[in-house]
Amino acid sequence: MGERTLTQLAEGGGFFEGPRWHDGRWWVSDFYRQAVFTYTTDGQEAQVLTVENQPSGLGWLSDGSLLVVSMRDHKLLRLDIYDRVEEVADLSHYAGGHLNDMVVDAHGRAYVGSFGFDLMARAEPRNADLLRVDVDGTVTIAAGDLAFPNGSVITPDGETLIVGETMGNRYTAWTIADDGSLSDRRTWFQQEGLAPDGCCLDAEGHIWSADALANRCVRIAPGGGIVDTIPAPDGLGVYACMLGGDDGRTLLLCAAPDYYEQRRKVAREAVLLTTTVDVPHAGLP
Repeated sequence: MGERTLTQLAEGGGFFEGPRWHDGRWWVSDFYRQAVFTYTTDGQEAQVLTVENQPSGLGWLSDGSLLVVSMRDHKLLRLDIYDRVEEVADLSHYAGGHLNDMVVDAHGRAYVGSFGFDLMARAEPRNADLLRVDVDGTVTIAAGDLAFPNGSVITPDGETLIVGETMGNRYTAWTIADDGSLSDRRTWFQQEGLAPDGCCLDAEGHIWSADALANRCVRIAPGGGIVDTIPAPDGLGVYACMLGGDDGRTLLLCAAPDYYEQRRKVAREAVLLTTTVDVPHAGLP
């Protein structure tokens, strides 16, 4: 692919994550401003919700309620259409390290990952469980022994969940049963040096993946192979991405100089960048 132009949509963030396109706007968590924001296509910012313990993954229920991962206190929150906030589930008993990204399926079930260890203290890495939170708040271990479960997608037919394992250099897939349980664990893609972070799916079944350690966003073909690469501007890394816009062909990148908490908490150097791709969004989120 030819070199693409990246356009800055917004600046002044602490650390953007969990980008989504919903209701004609971009929705993004900002870890260190401790809030969820929306952005119009011309970059106008509005704060939706304060999350004191650090927001991450976002998703919606069929009634329009917003689900938000609260990272540090291991909770899943719900913001209803009347702007009331309630706790859906406390995942403290199950989570290792901070909670992380999330995908919500068409039935309202949330699949939530966690770090597995204290990343910012540079503790010894430990694998983590992928957790499922049902609509009634019941928490179940959906899958175990994942190397930093991170960005996740569900295929348009609702039958396959694909999860990025940042420290496993791979995407892992499962078949989703009617009750939300997972089976037939298999490697969807693996490559040494790839550190998959936030991601999204397109209409050709490819995954756009933010590569957290290589300062780029890559497009991965089903069955394997990186077929497109978008380098980050000098001095920035890419930590999440999402397809959206009116035609689904705008690719939003969450970028920052690094991911280290002590630096990002005191700086406002994170940016949102956009570019246009050929194949539109598909699946969830």
